Amino acid sequence: MNNNKILVTQPVMPSLHEFIPYLEKIWESKWLTNNGQFHQQLESELADYLGVKYVSLFANGTLALLTALQTLKISGEVITTPYSFVATTNALWWNNLKPVFVDIDPDYHNLDPEKIAAAITPNTTAIMPVHVYGNPANVERIQEIADIYGLKVIYDAAHAFGVNYKGTSVLNYGDLSILSFHATKVFNTFEGGAIISHDEKTKKRIDYLKNFGFADEVTVTAPGINSKMNEVQAAFGLLQLKGLNTNIEKRKAIAEQYNEGLKGIKGIKLFNEFPGTKDYNYAYYPIFIDEREYGKSRDELYFHLKENGIFGRRYFYPLISNFPIYKGLESSNIGNLEIANITAKKVICLPIYPDLASFEIDRIIKLLETQ
Repeated sequence: MNNNKILVTQPVMPSLHEFIPYLEKIWESKWLTNNGQFHQQLESELADYLGVKYVSLFANGTLALLTALQTLKISGEVITTPYSFVATTNALWWNNLKPVFVDIDPDYHNLDPEKIAAAITPNTTAIMPVHVYGNPANVERIQEIADIYGLKVIYDAAHAFGVNYKGTSVLNYGDLSILSFHATKVFNTFEGGAIISHDEKTKKRIDYLKNFGFADEVTVTAPGINSKMNEVQAAFGLLQLKGLNTNIEKRKAIAEQYNEGLKGIKGIKLFNEFPGTKDYNYAYYPIFIDEREYGKSRDELYFHLKENGIFGRRYFYPLISNFPIYKGLESSNIGNLEIANITAKKVICLPIYPDLASFEIDRIIKLLETQ
């Protein structure tokens, strides 16, 4: 076992020296939460950076998902993907909604829009796609279907920070988009998240719901929850934003080194960006293993890397639809999710983060070559 562990990701930490002045301001003001100075500043700067109208900050991405569903008063059934992190579907369950799983496309790993219509019933009220690995879903076709059937579209955009599609932020599509600022993400605030909305009225409703439903000191407009981001998180986010473009460029260089080193290896399929994608953020570096051509299964490779101190992750395996809590749903049937099941058995995400050294990438590539 190699003791020099390389994890699948590692957060970029700004200089502690730079962070201290922010903390001193918080200590001086004694304003720790409830829409403080840094909270307001981060919402404004994120809206500018992302090219969106309204940002509502949250303590984490899961709370943002939960609140988005409440904001649009979603009921009944919601069509979604089984190929995601479990929080996507858990948010539906916590809102007493029935998830209806639809298969993914084999090239870009997002919800297959051509299979959505067949899953729509009189109880369907929304579609919740995921921009998997930051790759834009087929937003135009999904919106066409939503318009025909009168459905809301909420994007789980946890992976898609800063990604643009055809000249605009991918976050401008759908009724709402949700971001995660977890420590593993391209942009992080330790924990954190946001809802992106497109009009002032919707933003107000979101902000009421995340603060117990309070509209003012004596008026509660809805049964809200407490999901506000605090000032320490917001201050950290402001500092993270300063070095973000540089860090994404470093991620891009790492992805290009992987691409060059892996392109000739039989049985390894590399990641494809969806046509029209701009400013991809290189949040993940997934590869897909064809056992017959490669000569080793994905799991055999996964443990081979692990034995040599390389800790990739099988994002996303198992499928959400294969977890015991969701396995009983009709839409979890393997025949209904053929591509998703195949993909989940092939994928492994290799380490990628700005501080990953070139020689470490070479070592990973060599292990993949000599497996």
